[in-house]
Amino acid sequence: MEAIIVSVSCDPDHNFSKQAKDYIVLTQGLGVEGDAHFGTMAQHRSIVRKDPTRPNTRQVHLIHSELFEELRAANFAVSATEMGENILTKGIDLLGLPMGARLHMGETAIVEVTGLRNPCRQIDAFQAGLKDALLCRNKEGELFRKAGIMGVVAASGVVRPGDSIRVEMPAGELRPLIPL
Repeated sequence: MEAIIVSVSCDPDHNFSKQAKDYIVLTQGLGVEGDAHFGTMAQHRSIVRKDPTRPNTRQVHLIHSELFEELRAANFAVSATEMGENILTKGIDLLGLPMGARLHMGETAIVEVTGLRNPCRQIDAFQAGLKDALLCRNKEGELFRKAGIMGVVAASGVVRPGDSIRVEMPAGELRPLIPL
């Protein structure tokens, strides 16, 4: 199956859910134009409270649409844009990507993967019990987060639903994603 973009969204305010768009513009080093998380320095409220000088490693939020199918099967009502993702994908194991993987999208855009989204209390405010559904334990008993991944824009470009995604693995030793 070809990896594709299912939907794109952004929101100028720090709302939990975002607004669906026909396309979004990714700007190198800054993120999604028109999104509350746009900028070189951290924009996530809890991170800014702790350290406003921290670089923005959460410029773009991606979720795989297969997660929504899994959540709907567990009786959660979730749809594109509602969990705050900028890009909803299909046909790619986002959670299995290593740190530094590069996602080529559209004609020129590249997002470099920086880590896992750490589910926060806003998720339960959106839908009771959803945070627990996004956290599970693997065979070794380690906590596993399923709320998507974060990245930074390595090359600018426009991305749209239907655009293909090509993964470029990083050179050297592959490092697993950690929560941001």
